[in-house]
Amino acid sequence: MTSEPATPSPRLDAEELAAIEQLAIALAREAGETARAALQGVVTVDYKPDAQGKDSTNDPVSEVDRAVEALVRERVSDRFPSHAVIGEEVDTQPEAGADVVWVIDPIDGTANFVNGFPLFAVSVGVLHRGVPVAAAIWCASTHLLGPGVYHAHTGSTLHLDGVEVPARQTVVKRALAAAPGGSSGGTKEWEHRVTGSIAIEAALVAAGVFTSAVFWAPRLWDVAAGALLVRAAGREVWVRTPGGWVPLARFEAPERSRTTKTEDRAPTLRDWRQPVLIGNAEATALIRSRTRPPGLITQIIDRARSLPRRIVRLGRPRR
Repeated sequence: MTSEPATPSPRLDAEELAAIEQLAIALAREAGETARAALQGVVTVDYKPDAQGKDSTNDPVSEVDRAVEALVRERVSDRFPSHAVIGEEVDTQPEAGADVVWVIDPIDGTANFVNGFPLFAVSVGVLHRGVPVAAAIWCASTHLLGPGVYHAHTGSTLHLDGVEVPARQTVVKRALAAAPGGSSGGTKEWEHRVTGSIAIEAALVAAGVFTSAVFWAPRLWDVAAGALLVRAAGREVWVRTPGGWVPLARFEAPERSRTTKTEDRAPTLRDWRQPVLIGNAEATALIRSRTRPPGLITQIIDRARSLPRRIVRLGRPRR
C-alpha cells in the first residue's frame, strides 16, 4: 500500500461503475439469502489447516462458504470476463494484467454463522488498480435490526438497500467501538464490543453505530469492501506501516509475504495484510495519538511480520 499511485490510473466510466455496483449488490444479497436458507438445515463444517498443516478449530469453513464463493466467481466471470477474482476460500492468484479485481469473503463470521449467531456477512469489494471503487456487504443484521445490503461506489454516499443512510442523530454519553477479540472491556470514551465479523464491524462503523474499529491482522477480503463503505459515509480509513499510521490510498501486493515461500512465487495482491483503523475523525485521531510511535524494535517486528513464517516468527508489536 502506498500513499500515491505510481502511474496515472484512468477511472472506470460511470456506466461500467454502475453496472459493477449493481452486480455486487445482487451477488451479496443472493449469497446472503443462500446462507440464511442454509441455516434451516444441517451445515457441514470443516477446519482449515494451521501453519503446521494440522486442522485448526480456530478457522472453520462451511460448505456454504465454498458454494457462495463459487456462485460469485461464476457470475463475475460471465458478466465481466476480463476481471479477476480474489476469494478467501479458493487460493488462486489474480492475473497480473487485470485492472479490476473483485474481492470476496463468502461468509465473514463463519463461526457465528454455523452456530446460528446472527452476526455474519457476505462481503463483495471491487478494486480498480488497487483502489476500492465499489462495495456491497450483506449483513444478517443491520443497524435497522434486519438483514440488508450496505453498498456504495466511488463518489457516492453510503446506502442500505438503495436508501441513503443518514448520519445518526442519537446522542449518548458512552459510545460504542469495535475491538479485536481478547481486548479489554472499554475505555472512558467507549464501550468495546466484539462481533466476530470484520465486515459487520466495518459496515456498522460506516452506519455510525460504532465510532471506530481496529483490525490488527486483516486479510484483503476482510476489509476491501468495508473500506469503501466507511469512506462513503464520510469517515476515515488508516493503515499502519513501519513509519506509523497513514491514510489508505490503495491496496498493493507486499514486497514479501509471510503466507508463502518467496521462491515459489512473487507476492500478489492476495497476500496483502496490514493493520487497519477505521472510524470518525475524532476517534481515529485519539487512537492514533495513543499508539506509540514505532521505534526500531517495533519497525523490525512489523517488517518481520511480512516475512514468510518459515523464516521468522516474532511476537506482535505493542499496540
